[in-house]
Amino acid sequence: MDFDWRFAIEQFPQVLKGVPATMLVAVVSMLLGTLLGSIVALCRLYRVPVLDKLGALYVSFVRGTPLLVQIYVAFYGTPLVIDFLHQEWGWRLPLQELSPLGVALFAFTLNSAAYQSEVIRGALGATDSGQMEAALSVGMTTTQGLLRIVAPQAIVVALPNLGNIFINLIKGTSLAFAIKVVEIMAQAKIVAGEGYRYLEMYAAASVVYWVLCWFCERGFAWLESRFSRHERRMSL
Repeated sequence: MDFDWRFAIEQFPQVLKGVPATMLVAVVSMLLGTLLGSIVALCRLYRVPVLDKLGALYVSFVRGTPLLVQIYVAFYGTPLVIDFLHQEWGWRLPLQELSPLGVALFAFTLNSAAYQSEVIRGALGATDSGQMEAALSVGMTTTQGLLRIVAPQAIVVALPNLGNIFINLIKGTSLAFAIKVVEIMAQAKIVAGEGYRYLEMYAAASVVYWVLCWFCERGFAWLESRFSRHERRMSL
């Protein structure tokens, strides 16, 4: 069977229709994952009783299980949790409002947060502990020291790895079609099934993923250079 370039080019715009869903899942999961990952990282870094052990268990579970399994657990397990909360606590959240997109955001956020927590914890631990002591000695609170002194330096250290996590998130969203989220991969599969041209559509999808990841890579490189220049100016 020959590669039908004409079909691939004609149907390429159809594959692009999945980009908004892909980027929505990736961006929202990255932002929420950064927030949750920062909390987990701080709990483990400062050894908050109970929470540090729970955080370590959560990170170990997420990093030790495939993303597809996590998506299925979230998809089939969330309704059971909601039903339990409804029966035991009286929560009234209709199951019909639980959309595949919402489940995907939930699963990808938890996955992203686990990996980001390790990156953030390592970046915070890499900063000189004496700087926090200096901040406290001049009257800053621990929160102020973290936000004004430690965090700006940790961001520079963490950005390359955070960029890798975001790129992996974009590629990982291709698994969301397993729970009927119509993103790039699902859109390519739909078009391929209609024309029986699977190679052409999967090749088109790979080009879209590659372009998106390339732009994200350039964007994170730009952010890294900006933060690095800012840190050098602050140190002068």
